[in-house]
Amino acid sequence: MGVSADSLLALNARIVSCERCARLRAYCAEVARVRRRAYADQEYWGRPVPSFGDPEARVLVLGLAPGAHGSNRTGRIFTGDGSGDFLYPVLHEAGFASQARAVARDDGMKLEGLWISAVVRCAPPGNKPAPEELRNCAPWLDEEIGLLRKLRVVVCLGKIAFDGFLNHQLRAGRIAARAGFEFRHGAEYALPGGLVLLASYHPSLQNTNTGKLTRAMFLEVFRRARRAAGLE
Repeated sequence: MGVSADSLLALNARIVSCERCARLRAYCAEVARVRRRAYADQEYWGRPVPSFGDPEARVLVLGLAPGAHGSNRTGRIFTGDGSGDFLYPVLHEAGFASQARAVARDDGMKLEGLWISAVVRCAPPGNKPAPEELRNCAPWLDEEIGLLRKLRVVVCLGKIAFDGFLNHQLRAGRIAARAGFEFRHGAEYALPGGLVLLASYHPSLQNTNTGKLTRAMFLEVFRRARRAAGLE
């Protein structure tokens, strides 16, 4: 295992033990205690959810936060809910994922050339983290991006992730302002240092069930990401 891989594992371990946001920790623990009826026989993860993927990734996928009964249950990002059921088949077809179905941490899923993270690591009530909670989680993202040595493309799923990544770029001094960066599906921006930023609608059921985000639209974003990352 390389230095970056070891460092990312160590970072994930610190994320899992994070207690910075009392509201989020209380909510995740309560969801894990009560459980949804469909998962009553399962032990929920109930902690901050670590990132997942290939430490040598050239592409970073950045989401919003774990789902209360998805990642907060399974302990792996975008695993066990409708968003993940939409995301992983597309990642598989685009050549990033070893399989199309993601159900548990031990299901054998492997990612190649891709790392998946989120701007908030705990499930927030109503999928809406507070501004303070976004700020509390931001240092994890800053450290993580610094450890992804081969990163060339960032795919942001939804406006909150898009804004969160731009805030990271501001903190890092790579951009001077967010002016000129507009969130819209399929938007692409060249950033200082050679990074490419791609924007996509979030694969939430609200977007996929209504047709706002189709599989073809989503797949095209990840095909563009492969090309931009030099993985073709």
